[in-house]
Amino acid sequence: MSLNSLDIVCAYDKSEINNVFLQTKKEIANRYDFKNTSCSIEWLEHQNGFKITANNQMQLDAIIEIIRKKLATRNLSQKIINFSQNTITSNLKITQELPIKHSLNKDNLTEISKLIKQNYPKIKHTQTTDSLRISSSSRDELQSLINFLKNQPFNFAIQFTNFK
Repeated sequence: MSLNSLDIVCAYDKSEINNVFLQTKKEIANRYDFKNTSCSIEWLEHQNGFKITANNQMQLDAIIEIIRKKLATRNLSQKIINFSQNTITSNLKITQELPIKHSLNKDNLTEISKLIKQNYPKIKHTQTTDSLRISSSSRDELQSLINFLKNQPFNFAIQFTNFK
């Protein structure tokens, strides 16, 4: 009897994030309500997120909404971006940094582990630094677990990789 396995990670396609950035930048340049304003979107250091600048809170919210729509059209979870960062106001401009979540932290992994233990006691799991390796003798059980975890209201994005 062979063991089937998969990894639970928080990962994203960098080219898709780059497309979201470029499409948002293009829409800011073309939209009428952003004409003759200092609204912009830039990469954070090492392309670890976005830095958005606007003249007022309404424009900032509009740019965030554009980013959310672009993520949705590219089938990316909005949970990969941390929208809860505080805004910084200076020189009549509002700036907000939106970092991208790159990996699952220990608390996230523990939360997933507890759910697996409670609901799927036959499934074995091993925690690494930023992922969770799941193994079971039944593929059906793993697919059931995937559907169960997809329907959980986590505040972080999860992906399933290396399904063997």
